[in-house]
Amino acid sequence: MLELRPNCEYCDKDLPAHASDAHICSYECTYCTTCVETVLHNVCPNCGGGFAPRPIRPATERRPGVFLGKQPASATRKHLKWDRGDLPAFVEAVRRIPPAER
Repeated sequence: MLELRPNCEYCDKDLPAHASDAHICSYECTYCTTCVETVLHNVCPNCGGGFAPRPIRPATERRPGVFLGKQPASATRKHLKWDRGDLPAFVEAVRRIPPAER
């Protein structure tokens, strides 16, 4: 089950469970659309992989026990662990490699 992290790890924008502008990598690193498109250029600064839109967990229980009320989103905020000064070089080195080939 996805952790559904509550914020963009780059700009700290709130990304609640219902946010349609949340993106994740295969390790669930979470960033907003603006950061993914304008700063990171679809390169996760943690793993070098690409991003996909984060799914939205149902708020309504349509199946027994399967909804935000029983499986809530995380409240633990995460932040970029790498130096922002090093990111442009890292992103530039990786961004032209298609995510499936990284």
